Amino acid sequence: MSDPVIEIKDFRKTYADFVAVNCISFDVKQGEIFGLLGPNGAGKTSTLECLEGLRTPNGGSLRVAGIDPAKEPRKLRNLIGVQLQSAGLPESITPDEAMSFFCAYHDVAPRFDLLERLGLADKRNDQFYELSAGQQRRLVLALAVAHNPQVLFLDEPTAGLDVATRAELHSMMRELQTSGTTVILATHDMAEAEQMSDRVAILLQGRIVSIGTPMEITATGAGLTKISVRTQDGSLSVSDIPFSAVSQHTFKDDYNVYFSSDIGPTLSALITHIEAQRDMLIDLRVERPSLEDRFIEITKTGVPQ
Repeated sequence: MSDPVIEIKDFRKTYADFVAVNCISFDVKQGEIFGLLGPNGAGKTSTLECLEGLRTPNGGSLRVAGIDPAKEPRKLRNLIGVQLQSAGLPESITPDEAMSFFCAYHDVAPRFDLLERLGLADKRNDQFYELSAGQQRRLVLALAVAHNPQVLFLDEPTAGLDVATRAELHSMMRELQTSGTTVILATHDMAEAEQMSDRVAILLQGRIVSIGTPMEITATGAGLTKISVRTQDGSLSVSDIPFSAVSQHTFKDDYNVYFSSDIGPTLSALITHIEAQRDMLIDLRVERPSLEDRFIEITKTGVPQ
């Protein structure tokens, strides 16, 4: 990943007197999976729609693969793939017809293999309204990636998908990333964002309040790290043993569970105690605060941490 394929500088979007996006700036490099996170009304969809050329910014500048989406939407159309929250397909169209139409629009051969890959092989001749909500989402995803776009915009892509199809989508995203496609992922699923994104930006009330890799963002919070320890002889089970940086201690399913503000000294103290008691360590698990934990913390305070 090197050169920016998406460049946003002082971008502003308003609707009458309402400011949806208030002077945000960030770049996305080629081949990145970039998560755009935030509560409802934070400005995610407005940002995506302006990048896709569906709406016009009220200030600042946007570039997608060197193109201004508002001024050159025709040049942009073959470079991007878009999966919107609502499909917008005619109720009577079949998956086969939709695939043929979209691929003809992009001047590429129909990708019927994508319908099979996403579990729509036996639904290819059914009308759109006959498909379940999850099947409709799968069809829209297939259409979004059929022309191998340089930039792929995904707005809540796994909403309504079963576990197997969700895993298949994630596999497709990784394949596209390997081939150089840049993916913008707007999602409320923090686990998905943490698993898939190289970097994320958290928006709140139209502003970016945190940006970085999921690990960078989770590392800067005030959350405690959970340390679960199981030993052979239970030498840690005495409740009043003091360990450095531990603020909470519980016992569950043969595990001593500690919540630490500084895992280095805590782990060192735990291991030293176990060895001093000639006990044997059976299992040790360290769970840092998740991106969801950090997201909740950030959106509650409303300011960068």
